[in-house]
Amino acid sequence: MCKFLVAAFAVLFVGSASADDDRQRAYGEMSIKQNCSRCHAVALTDESAHPEAPAFRNLSQRYPIEALAEALAEGISVGHPDMPEFRAEPEEIGAIIAYIESLQR
Repeated sequence: MCKFLVAAFAVLFVGSASADDDRQRAYGEMSIKQNCSRCHAVALTDESAHPEAPAFRNLSQRYPIEALAEALAEGISVGHPDMPEFRAEPEEIGAIIAYIESLQR
């Protein structure tokens, strides 16, 4: 009986963590689509509308993804010359990073 309870708890915990990860990635995707998709490719197969805007699926080839958290918090104001400044809210940062990391796989 005890082994069953431990196994059931493990399944619930893993399922819950996975659902939380999915929700976080979905929030990051929504934020990126709202704020970045006008210029950047933000999915696995789309193309960037702006010629100097890198596709998010290729960002790890140019930048360490974990370094983006600080830039998102402080405000990204560099990139292509006509890129508007973008500053993420604290709760968005982890979600954005999670979504971008999911594209790198």
